[in-house]
Amino acid sequence: MTVIGVVAQNSMLYGPASMVQAIGDAAFDARLAVSVGHVADYGAEAREVVRRLVDQEVAGLIVVAPVAAAAQLLAAVPSGLPVVTVDGLPQWRTANVAVDQYAGGLLATRHLLAHGHRTVWHVAGPEQWHGSRAREAGWRAALAAAGVEAPPVVRAAWTAESGYRCGRALATDPRVTAVFAASDDIAIGLIRALAEHGRSVPDDVSVVGFDDVPEAGYTHPGLTTVRQEFAEVGRESVRLLLGARRPESVQLRPTLVPRGTVRHRVEVRSRGRAGSTPGSSGPL
Repeated sequence: MTVIGVVAQNSMLYGPASMVQAIGDAAFDARLAVSVGHVADYGAEAREVVRRLVDQEVAGLIVVAPVAAAAQLLAAVPSGLPVVTVDGLPQWRTANVAVDQYAGGLLATRHLLAHGHRTVWHVAGPEQWHGSRAREAGWRAALAAAGVEAPPVVRAAWTAESGYRCGRALATDPRVTAVFAASDDIAIGLIRALAEHGRSVPDDVSVVGFDDVPEAGYTHPGLTTVRQEFAEVGRESVRLLLGARRPESVQLRPTLVPRGTVRHRVEVRSRGRAGSTPGSSGPL
């Protein structure tokens, strides 16, 4: 049976883990065996993993490459061995499959603006991740197109704990009525922190996450999020590996999944007092 190699960071994060699972499922459907090499980073250990996979005479490699350091690993792949990257960069000149993270940032931010929010705050993921930077760029572009100045970025790790810490800081700012979180885990921690500070989601603050993790539909309220089709990522990466040798890029569109954490922003105006016009006072 033909064997393909997969190299990915040793991570329990939903995105990378789902990609590896999706690649395995697609390979099974194509009657291929998979040998997976998990690495802590993309340094010397990862190069050794590549060497071992090559020694197994794999027919090709799929490298899940969400950070720039993965370029070092690609340099260790023998010439002539087919390689497909997932979430790679265009300058690497490999066949690549990626979800359009920039478009996802646009979707999330436009959705919040369309619900009457004057601006949207962003809790971004780690800066070294390609997807994190692209989601942030989409957020900035959507605000700029609406003529809105971007608030300061709040940076988090890909965890609910980190989202919780960021949420505690944002909860004290009354200007924060809408937040785009760079992942669902971040969003879940953020919502917990807002609730502890007496700010209800979505009555006081609307929140959009990213990924559509399985738990997103079972939070209360259900988490509005941007969905990545990981199964499609797996199918396309296997298709490219088995197809033409020339580099080809496939970019998949994310979709918005509306649930219960976004509500139209209602500006509350005070009743007119003596000498004032009803509705003349500013919004609270």
